[in-house]
Amino acid sequence: MALSPARSKYRKMQKGSLAGKAKRGNTLAFGEFGLQSLTRGPMTGAQIEAARVAITRHLKRKGKLWIRVFPHKPVTKKPAETRMGHGKGPVEYYVARIKPGVVLFELGGIPAKVAKEAFRLADTKLPFKCRFIAREGAVV
Repeated sequence: MALSPARSKYRKMQKGSLAGKAKRGNTLAFGEFGLQSLTRGPMTGAQIEAARVAITRHLKRKGKLWIRVFPHKPVTKKPAETRMGHGKGPVEYYVARIKPGVVLFELGGIPAKVAKEAFRLADTKLPFKCRFIAREGAVV
């Protein structure tokens, strides 16, 4: 099952806006290397999980991985061929709202070459462009 919040105050949420750049979560906090988003968009729990699996398979149980995003926002969908009206549809899945500059994943305790390849594999699973970043003083 894909990632989703255990509890929430309200079951459904309005669409909202994704304008602007990330004000927080845009610097490395835990590891030496990170995967940073360059464009904006929703990221589903399934996409986060697919990227995590790609990274961990490449690392072969070495190093430490931090996932810096979580899908808190519910996305609703009405059934196919349903007429207008009759309210908002049920919650289908949850998304993380990604803005440019957000650090999605971090890695530590591994060489830069291995981290770069792991993030390259993860980037192919994600719906937006990302870049590899390294901490100041880290050997790249």
